[in-house]
Amino acid sequence: MSLDLNRKKVTKNAFRITKMRNSTAVRIRVPGGHLGAEDMRIIAGIAEKFGDGSLHITIRQGFEIPNIPFERMPEVNAALVPLIERLELPHGVKIENPGSGYPAAGMRNISACVGAWFCPFANGDTTALAGKLEALVYPNDFHTKIAVTGCPNDCIKAHMQDFGIITICRPEYDYGRCIGCEACVKACTQKVTGALKMKDGKVVKDDRRCIGCGECVLACPTGAWTRSPGSLYRLLIMGRTGKKNPRLAMPFLDRVTEDVVLKVIRNTLDYVDRHILRSLVKEHIGYIVDRTGYPVFRDAVLEGVTLNPEARIAKTMSWPGYHTLDDGNLKEIE
Repeated sequence: MSLDLNRKKVTKNAFRITKMRNSTAVRIRVPGGHLGAEDMRIIAGIAEKFGDGSLHITIRQGFEIPNIPFERMPEVNAALVPLIERLELPHGVKIENPGSGYPAAGMRNISACVGAWFCPFANGDTTALAGKLEALVYPNDFHTKIAVTGCPNDCIKAHMQDFGIITICRPEYDYGRCIGCEACVKACTQKVTGALKMKDGKVVKDDRRCIGCGECVLACPTGAWTRSPGSLYRLLIMGRTGKKNPRLAMPFLDRVTEDVVLKVIRNTLDYVDRHILRSLVKEHIGYIVDRTGYPVFRDAVLEGVTLNPEARIAKTMSWPGYHTLDDGNLKEIE
């Protein structure tokens, strides 16, 4: 059967072409990395019935079930229906025929840290935002990676994504509750950027250095520092691993609302659709931005977007990275 296999159709259906002859692996999406015990039982059941009983947890918080015979792919798709109904449809993802499995695989699973579920450092609900992003971008064939992290600690490695979304807070200071203990100043100096200083018995914040992490809120013993209601976001763009040009994502927008983030990412799909090289099997979004230039990307994704008053945007863009080992200070051993 493998000789007659339509490779493009199989991979689009979220099955992988593996090194094992006549067998495949299915990718299971888990938006935001959050699922229930019953979901785990369903996944385990599929692995035991159609594979060899093993599972692989992917770096993007999904699952791969390996060693599935090609001829059993339709049965696997039917078995995936409960997972699609439990993990995709509640977010508003539109999948017309769940019985046919996943309709696309280019858009990678939206990953997220635990966020406000129970992390004290989190500035917002990362799982909820991951669900909104899933509904916005899936199904889609464009090769894109998106991750959401709850604070600048960046546990989800937002700096290695095409779109890294960092949830930040707007710390508010109540001088009347401040006892001048300098706990917030010490925390910011030791752990963060040194944005806080004492002046005449009062804490003064350098807004240019504040990254909205919330360490001052956690350190304050009297509640003089609090998180203002609602979250803002820092949007990093075009980080990547890979063979050609690994690099870190860089800040594109800072202190923007959720609505801005969602609209920018939605506009990006239109930008990619206009500029992607369709002669290639696939083209990573970062290379499209490299080819068109940052100004073209910037203008396209901000079209029709109203930035909130606090928002800041990068004037220029430069990504730290390398192309070959000879780009750095490495030399051959003599």
